Amino acid sequence: MTEKLYDIDSHLREFTATVVDSYKIDNGFITVLDRTAFFPEGGGQLSDIGTIEDAEVFDVQIKDDVIYHYTSRQFEKGQTVKGVIDWNRRFDFMQQHSGEHIVSGVAHKLFGCENVGFHLSCDLVTLDFDKPLNREQILEIEKLANEAIFVNSKIITYYPDEETLSTLVYRSKKEIEGAVRIVEVEGVDACACCAPHVTQAAEIGIIKLLDSEKLRGGVRIEMKCGRRALTDYNQKYDNVRKISSLLAIKQHEVDLGVERLMGNINDLKFKLTGLKKQIMEGKIASFKPTANKTAVFYEDLEIKELQTFADALFKLHGGMRGVFSGKENEYAFAICGNSNELDAWFKEFKAKFTVRGGGRNGMVQGTVLASQQQILGVFNELD
Repeated sequence: MTEKLYDIDSHLREFTATVVDSYKIDNGFITVLDRTAFFPEGGGQLSDIGTIEDAEVFDVQIKDDVIYHYTSRQFEKGQTVKGVIDWNRRFDFMQQHSGEHIVSGVAHKLFGCENVGFHLSCDLVTLDFDKPLNREQILEIEKLANEAIFVNSKIITYYPDEETLSTLVYRSKKEIEGAVRIVEVEGVDACACCAPHVTQAAEIGIIKLLDSEKLRGGVRIEMKCGRRALTDYNQKYDNVRKISSLLAIKQHEVDLGVERLMGNINDLKFKLTGLKKQIMEGKIASFKPTANKTAVFYEDLEIKELQTFADALFKLHGGMRGVFSGKENEYAFAICGNSNELDAWFKEFKAKFTVRGGGRNGMVQGTVLASQQQILGVFNELD
């Protein structure tokens, strides 16, 4: 059994220990110490990293109460070594995990939500609740969770005896055998947890609940706390500042400015559609077929416009009419003709080029990798 120094002091950054075992594995070495401040992967979060002497500690795992450090070199049994935690990572993880406890405790008290999933990595924190929550409810949870920070609630961890545990009301995702470690946020939450936490809620800084999505009858919420929340705010503030400058409006009015801009864009799209329709009608009226099978090329036509164009040419002139739009050696197309004749012709067309697409009832559409001259050559060749 490895003594868990992180249970005693979550803010311990350096420690000394004795090497119990150290041996080579395929991708490095495993080192076992008699005690450690390195938290192993568990409870939904990644492990601590850092150094033991001059060796990198890049992963930490636990099995049967023995903690295994994955290190970049081997040590001698009985050697006294110094371990140093990557404190920035540890503190970041504590901010996120303690924030998650507060949010989960508030969600449980307000709406009876059970936390059924938690993931904490270097760039993402998600919480899964078993009940659906709308945006207003999520904002209410966020507000009350931050109140715990503003009043600087105490956060304590302890192993209650069996008698105390039997009378204690606490959250737990699963049944736990043996000693149960409780993380208690004063006046907010009590939860079984093995991870290091801050000791005062003010250390979390701020809790911000971001995106949410429906998940198996409940909801998944993305969250950022502390420094992550500050970084997120600065990035979004910078985006708002740039948008404000581009639109020449005040920052708190950027949503209205974007709405106006989108309205203008939609108006222009409507006008452009009308103009393109007029141009297309003119091209259809002026089209004079010189062969039974023809291919025409135009710029900036979308697939629906290609279909409309090809269908109109076929109805007016019969034969087989293809309309293409694109550039250089890649074109979107729509081709209309009599069903049986078109199906047989299209098989030969696909055999000559890289073609994606298909169709039925006298129309095929898709994309083709070929030059304009190659496409025209095939239309003439298969005419």
